[in-house]
Amino acid sequence: MKMASSSSSSCYPPSLPAAMACQEKYDVFLSFRGQDTRDNFTSHLYEALNRKKIYTYMDHRLDRGDEISPALARAIQESKLSVIVFFKSYANSSWCLTELVHILQCRRSNGQLVIPVFYDIDPSHVRKQEGNFGQAFSQLEVRFKATNMDLVKQWRAALEEAANLCGWDSEVTSPDSRLVQAIVEDILWKLNYISPCDHFEDLVGIDKRYEQIKSLLCVGSPDVRIVGLLGMGGIGKTTIAGVLFQLLSCQFESCYFLKGVREKSEKGELDFWRKELLSELLEDNNLNMSNSYIESTFVRRRLQRKRALVVFDDVDKPSQFKSLVKVHDLFGPGSRIIVTTRDEHVLNNINAHIHRVEELSNDEALQLLHLNAFHTCSPATDYSELSQRVVDYAKGIPLALEVMGSFLSDKNIQEWESALGKLKTTSNQDIHNVLRISYDRLDQKEKDLFLDIACFFKGEDVNNAQKVLDGCGFYVDIGLKILKHKSLITMENNILQMHDLIQEMGWEIVRQECIKEPGSLMQLQYISFLSKRSVLFPFTFPC
Repeated sequence: MKMASSSSSSCYPPSLPAAMACQEKYDVFLSFRGQDTRDNFTSHLYEALNRKKIYTYMDHRLDRGDEISPALARAIQESKLSVIVFFKSYANSSWCLTELVHILQCRRSNGQLVIPVFYDIDPSHVRKQEGNFGQAFSQLEVRFKATNMDLVKQWRAALEEAANLCGWDSEVTSPDSRLVQAIVEDILWKLNYISPCDHFEDLVGIDKRYEQIKSLLCVGSPDVRIVGLLGMGGIGKTTIAGVLFQLLSCQFESCYFLKGVREKSEKGELDFWRKELLSELLEDNNLNMSNSYIESTFVRRRLQRKRALVVFDDVDKPSQFKSLVKVHDLFGPGSRIIVTTRDEHVLNNINAHIHRVEELSNDEALQLLHLNAFHTCSPATDYSELSQRVVDYAKGIPLALEVMGSFLSDKNIQEWESALGKLKTTSNQDIHNVLRISYDRLDQKEKDLFLDIACFFKGEDVNNAQKVLDGCGFYVDIGLKILKHKSLITMENNILQMHDLIQEMGWEIVRQECIKEPGSLMQLQYISFLSKRSVLFPFTFPC
């Protein structure tokens, strides 16, 4: 998306709840001074929007007074996005300026998107009320200076605010046909990204997490910042990254979301995806042609002029990130890179600001379960106790709640009871397949250490556990650090902790290994120990 603008500002709502709360009737509201551009540029833009089936409000009245009507004010408020067409004589109309003030109030109060278009006018002249634009404003100021100076100050502030938004300049993007096409594509792009707001209602707790991470991103500051979303499998890292990408994209000149980096790396595809990444960011198909072209200093300089938003999803090695980015200063000032991972070592290695994704609260977990099982937040009270039992099993992991909720959907109480009883003797494979990815990336010593903790040492003092484990030939200090970095264990108040589903995955691994090697001394030791703690270990070993 090529946007010519004076400077960047927030194009999306300041907060997710406000964006979700607004009730829109129109897709676009067109604000312009009638006699300036009605019969040329604005009419072409209006027709182009209509051809794309974008529901657009355009006031066709030529005679206007100083006050905007309640109906017009309501039309602005009921629009998802406003386009303001600035022309040399725009500031000579009190109607237009009052309309502008109301548009910007809607932007602040309900997150309405606003796109300024500087048609045959320098954006700085609008911001500072200079040149021909300033002369027009001065004529209006003379009329109102004696009677309503506060209103004049509001107009000045509104012009400065609007001129600082991401917008389009006819001097940069021309001729008019190209400018109209670019604006329509920009509007489509923005409306497409805000249209999933209904979907966000199903993303329980997303507003709180969005605000926490947006604050960490510090969008608008000139540094290039990397933010890492860290957490165990199934905790919602990719979902949160997707929401951030959708809601923040328009504040950047170029954007790219690369999903499944770990899997692409295992397939040897990172070189291909690096070319795709740079090609999309620079809108240059030549980047797919040769390695010499893509690694040229000219390409790097072009990227360093781009304010980009990039998401690298599911990175499990620092080398994967470095294969995609190559150099730390690849992107321009103000760029943001979001990395999702299960391994804290990855984020430390690339100097990322770390946000550890938390589990859902009990209330949030119940809400997510109900949405997936009953498609409503308020199911029948008959299921209250059963729902709580499912939540107690899932322990705040969104993946587990979604899988269980979908499985239990349309099932009666007896079937819920049966499903919960089954969980005591068998694992849910969909959940464990996701959780096991981190385990599979460990070496054999680290795997053995993880299984020992899962079966013997969860809840034990770290120092006491270390004394026992050191005697078994483990490198405990480094091993515990690796398991912690990979989000498999935590250490709180010097006590070894592990999520119940992670522990259950460890038990399932032991059970499967016992089936394969029924005579193994290690497995017999596990069985002997676990038989004494049957309350903690509900599985029956068939060996």
